[in-house]
Amino acid sequence: MENAEFETGLTGLTPEPIVLETSDEWIRARSGIERRHIAAPGQTTSDLATRAARVALSDAGISADDIDAIVLATSTADLTFPSAATMVQAELGMTKGFAFDVQAVCAGFIYALANANALITSGQAERVLVIGAETFSRIMDWTDRSTCVLFGDGAGALILEAREGEGTNADRGILSCDLNSDGRFRDILYVDGGVATNTTGHLRMAGKEVFRHAVEKLASTANTAMDKIGMPSSEVDWVVPHQANIRIIAGTAKKLGLPMERVVVTVQDHGNTSAASIPLALSVGRARGQISEGDVVVTEAIGGGLAWGAVVLRW
Repeated sequence: MENAEFETGLTGLTPEPIVLETSDEWIRARSGIERRHIAAPGQTTSDLATRAARVALSDAGISADDIDAIVLATSTADLTFPSAATMVQAELGMTKGFAFDVQAVCAGFIYALANANALITSGQAERVLVIGAETFSRIMDWTDRSTCVLFGDGAGALILEAREGEGTNADRGILSCDLNSDGRFRDILYVDGGVATNTTGHLRMAGKEVFRHAVEKLASTANTAMDKIGMPSSEVDWVVPHQANIRIIAGTAKKLGLPMERVVVTVQDHGNTSAASIPLALSVGRARGQISEGDVVVTEAIGGGLAWGAVVLRW
């Protein structure tokens, strides 16, 4: 991927460099974002997802032949259909099992984890490759400073595997999930294109309204997920939130009664990568040595729909 900071003008995406009435200081102060990454010309969401998948497979020491299913969270699939997941399946040389996309915008990876967990617990799959991948740069209005300075491209992946457990909080893997949506708020975060308009469209966001919903709903869903298994916040080692805005991240941590020292923050380096932000943050947190085997991780996200949710897992 090409690393494109705001000052470059993002010339690879538009015919002419764009100049906005904003500044690096303004962006950092309001979002915490310092840099982002933009997919190269011709590079697609499935390309990024495939690269992330290969890294996850290598890290796990298994091959694509060992995977039973792929669940890919994205709102920026290469085509209307087939799914980006089946494109990744083909690129990996995986000829068995099944693959499908999940679309819940920034909450997509939470929904994908919940679906993957359900596939395993129901006996439909033993190993599931879960991916979050986005090329949001392709749906940005580069003249709208309220959105175009926030979003970036990226992908991350992990593998869930069936294991015997005791059915207690001491088990490794996903311990609980909480999913929610409320379509009454669809107009505060959406893309104004699609099949109905015969256009790709651009992302539109009422930032203040989204912020107002985000902190309350993220804290609530995280608490609900912990309550389902009787886990107090004192037992949580790390919160890995959707990386949208540092103020939302800090506000949610405060509501959860957890210090920022226990929150994995990567928004400064990636911006908002929608469904890719949580797996990217998990990868970075592990590489930094923050997340270790046996740690309890709470991860939560909210996106267009509105759709939001949380997952509690033991690494």
